[in-house]
Amino acid sequence: MSTNLFSGARKALVASIAAAVLLGGVTVVTTPYAAASTVAAVSVSAKINAFTNTDWLNGVWRTGAGFSIPATSANRTAFVAGVSVRLADGQVRKVSRAQIVGSNMSIFLEGAKLDGNKVGAPQVVTIGSTAVTAPVTSPTTVAAHSTSINAFTNTDWLNGVWRKSPGFSIPASAANKAAFKVGASAKMANGQVRKVTQVQVVGANMSVYLEGAAVNGSVVGAPNKLSLATTSTTSPAPTAPTTSVIATSNLNNYTNTHWLNGMFRTAAGFSIQASSTNVAAFKAGALVKLADGQTRKVLRTQLVGSNMSVFLDGAVINGTTLGYPKTISVVSTSTSTPSSPALTTPPVEAAPAPAPTAPDTTNGKPLLVGVNLSGAGFGPSVVPGKHGTNYTYPAESYYKKYSDLGMPLVRLPFLWERIQPKLNSPLNAEEFARLKQSLDFAQKHNVKVILDLHNYYRYYGKLIGSNEVPISSFAAVWKQIVQQVVNHPAVEGYGLMNEPHSTNGLWPQAALAAAQAIRTVDSQRWIYVAGDRWSSAFHWPHYNTQLITNPWMRDPKNNLVYEAHMYVDKDFSGNYFDQTAQYDPMIGVNRVKPFVDWLKKNKLRGYIGEHGVPDFSPSAIVATDNLLSYLRQNCIPSTYWAAGPWWGEYSMSLDVKSGKYRPQLPVLQKHAKAAHSCTSVGPL
Repeated sequence: MSTNLFSGARKALVASIAAAVLLGGVTVVTTPYAAASTVAAVSVSAKINAFTNTDWLNGVWRTGAGFSIPATSANRTAFVAGVSVRLADGQVRKVSRAQIVGSNMSIFLEGAKLDGNKVGAPQVVTIGSTAVTAPVTSPTTVAAHSTSINAFTNTDWLNGVWRKSPGFSIPASAANKAAFKVGASAKMANGQVRKVTQVQVVGANMSVYLEGAAVNGSVVGAPNKLSLATTSTTSPAPTAPTTSVIATSNLNNYTNTHWLNGMFRTAAGFSIQASSTNVAAFKAGALVKLADGQTRKVLRTQLVGSNMSVFLDGAVINGTTLGYPKTISVVSTSTSTPSSPALTTPPVEAAPAPAPTAPDTTNGKPLLVGVNLSGAGFGPSVVPGKHGTNYTYPAESYYKKYSDLGMPLVRLPFLWERIQPKLNSPLNAEEFARLKQSLDFAQKHNVKVILDLHNYYRYYGKLIGSNEVPISSFAAVWKQIVQQVVNHPAVEGYGLMNEPHSTNGLWPQAALAAAQAIRTVDSQRWIYVAGDRWSSAFHWPHYNTQLITNPWMRDPKNNLVYEAHMYVDKDFSGNYFDQTAQYDPMIGVNRVKPFVDWLKKNKLRGYIGEHGVPDFSPSAIVATDNLLSYLRQNCIPSTYWAAGPWWGEYSMSLDVKSGKYRPQLPVLQKHAKAAHSCTSVGPL
């Protein structure tokens, strides 16, 4: 509840393809192609190599359809592109490519990724009869089946096309169930052909998900039809990766504070036109070749109107030498057929989600002391505002600083209007790239981040739950955010809303909707549920009894943490207008105790998202010392307000322009390093 002195407003203010010494096995069965003839039949036995690491599970590739077997002469003869492989669970897949890696060979299949626990080592299976077919001169594509797309539109679907991923809803007729199976090729109204990766029957309808980027429901949705296409060819895929150019695109010719000749200034990324060819080619997992010959892997893409932003692994790219008028080429597009054994660092987005126990990096215990790194929430009266003028994001140095100081827990405020300038629209790509970069900085320095939607229960000044800002829109934006960051290892959890106030009693309903929306995407990380009345810890029991009326909000399996704020000045605001005030040593404890008692009574978890005292008040700093001791005894984490850039000489900031000594810091460090017996967030 403090004041943002900068703005003058209230505080409202992958996968590596290394040698696979991967047991289990596969059965190869023949599926001769059209116009092909059987040349020979062989019988061979193969075991999946038994090894597990970050990229492989029991010899099965974690992020694509592939496995590793010994490169015996029999295996080399049997496992060739075009044959069909029977896995241990009985499913049959077609081999798209085989690659020799030393004494082993990697076999890549069509379709969705495999489950190494089901089809990998140590299962032993045999390879049956394999027909080796003579090549045909050209592929043939036959439209085998077509169906109407369901004509409905809502927050998740546009004309029967899923808004966020490539997926369609069609009637679940017997014919459609038989035709649209994993591995089949689906043809859209614009001519694109994509592989089916997943099929899910939902009542009388079925959802069909495809590989690649999201598709435009305005272009290919109802009343258009979705067709099934079968492509036959016996032209063998190469047994070694190729670097032939699959697609080439011009970079967008624009330069501003964020872009230089179409290259993103602060991260490895570029902007190109979102043509159907580019959308199909530039997708996560593809390899792109820059003008200087270097090859990078695509981590993710984001459609922005008629353009698309493509983000790569590795360091920032020099827009002066590699930007417009240079071009960008795709040399491999298959996410299930990795191409380069040299890529040993998996992309951030592919990392597994951490368990929801707020572990630190040394002893598996929760982090109890952290800071708010402000900046992205500045200038709330100017929204969206201009990055670098009205607001900023913390530089990497701040993450390093607080990690080195022993406080690797950060609450990161950001504004809804900037991450989503138009209600119910896709997230703003440039703004999300800044948020993502902050998470990357945090990960580099082993910092955990609580993402804090710092909006006081409003969007462009309109109350959530009003006609202008429905609760469903609030839930939907959180779902979009989580879909983008769910696998980022730096994310500790999601702070639903900073300091709701004057909510007309709607906050409990909105909190439930947003939390449940998040749980459809992320079942693990903490969800931080703030309280009404500015989240005041002292006033909590009088304003937030309705927050847990729904049993879902009390279920410990849902990993909810209730967030309160506390300041010790007379009006609870954190403004500290009276610089002569003297504070009782236990005032901090007394002001959070109603909240802590409420948590204990209801067997819930808690967190103090903000507390802070001014540098000019020694008695307030003593009260902070006692507060942190009490919170540690109850295993309740806290993040101090505030730290980060642009604070000037703000009395509560740990980072001031002059760099002068901050008396609050030693107390925070003392408790950050203090021993405790907590195994999770408490007091539960």
